[in-house]
Amino acid sequence: MCRNIRPLHNFEPPATQDEVRSAALQYVRKISGCTKPSLSNAEVFQRAVDAVAGASMCLLDELVTAAPPKDREVEAAKARQRSAARFGT
Repeated sequence: MCRNIRPLHNFEPPATQDEVRSAALQYVRKISGCTKPSLSNAEVFQRAVDAVAGASMCLLDELVTAAPPKDREVEAAKARQRSAARFGT
């Protein structure tokens, strides 16, 4: 599950709220051990996703770096190359 969480800091354009929320959802799914909570746990699950997304947005907003922003397309191409080398496709 958590393999889908990608670094979101220092990209141009910056990470969107949807990207941060998706990462938060993956994190909460991982630590809760379920991909879809029961009805009795749905509210708690959503509150946890909201809290993690909020904390993540604060973190991303406050982080500073001297490095130039990374290009999403270049990083995606690098990831495809690593995958091809790893899996031989």
